[in-house]
Amino acid sequence: MNQFQYVRPTKAQAAIEAVAKDANATFIAGGTNLVDLMKRGIATPQKLVDINRLPLARIDHDPGKLRIGALALNSAVADDKQVRERQPLLALALNAGASAQLRNMATVGGNMLQRTRCSYFYDLTMPCNKREPGSGCGALEGINRMHAIFGFSDKCIAVHPSDMSVALVALDATVLVTGPKGERTIPFADFHRLPGDTPEKDTNLERGELITAVDIPDGPFTKHVHYQKVRERASYAFALLSVAAALDIENNTIKAARLAMGGVAHKPWRLTAAEQSLVGKPATEATFRQAAEVAMQGAKAFKHNAYKLKLAPNTIIQALKTAAAA
Repeated sequence: MNQFQYVRPTKAQAAIEAVAKDANATFIAGGTNLVDLMKRGIATPQKLVDINRLPLARIDHDPGKLRIGALALNSAVADDKQVRERQPLLALALNAGASAQLRNMATVGGNMLQRTRCSYFYDLTMPCNKREPGSGCGALEGINRMHAIFGFSDKCIAVHPSDMSVALVALDATVLVTGPKGERTIPFADFHRLPGDTPEKDTNLERGELITAVDIPDGPFTKHVHYQKVRERASYAFALLSVAAALDIENNTIKAARLAMGGVAHKPWRLTAAEQSLVGKPATEATFRQAAEVAMQGAKAFKHNAYKLKLAPNTIIQALKTAAAA
């Protein structure tokens, strides 16, 4: 086992300083992903900074928004009455993720920061630019049935695994962070990165920055919502792909829409053009099919994931149909 130092600060500033000043230090909360990475030798931090003593687990029901602390447990957020009433799409996405046991340990901040489950990333004998920059991408010419159809590069075709993040990007959430340079906010759509030439960088966090909370603005999406997750078994499995759909419908006319996909890109994939194509149209299957066609523009498959080019639009249609009928 790799030796490491373990500290448990009670102040956010102390935690931030501990990570900012030590390139081999990292934050740990629930550890549901990090501990796995350490066991496999993928992550080898020399110092773990346990942030569980920080007061970041609140769920605040503010006027006009929900503020969810970074240490709020996934299960607590999904079960919160205000979340279920004001942001039901988020509750659905959370309950679709992992298992009940993991949701009881995993935090909101940690969920956002989990690493890809690409098998080449986890296999130390294989090349992976995300794990070892410059080594190559084994998935490009390998078994890539779980991989991206949008936003990839020749350096990486891995996908982001979070269900919760798909809902948060659809709901126009904002991430609150604090770090050595002070506090700042990041629109959720800008929090995660596409791989480009630096696939080892999953997010736009700077060194030592700590997620403190996520703000979700109130909106009209309290009824016609659905999270459709397609996976190889009914639970405890990552998505082949998923769709977060939310509609505001009046007299069978769509007034507003939110759509995002998971399992198709290096980050949660917001379908803005498809959303716009839905507005002002009747909530019918024909409308949903048109939106799915718009959503798939620019999609490209690899040898083993061409099925996603058919599965993705069908899942979009099904998610929208279910949301409309809710």
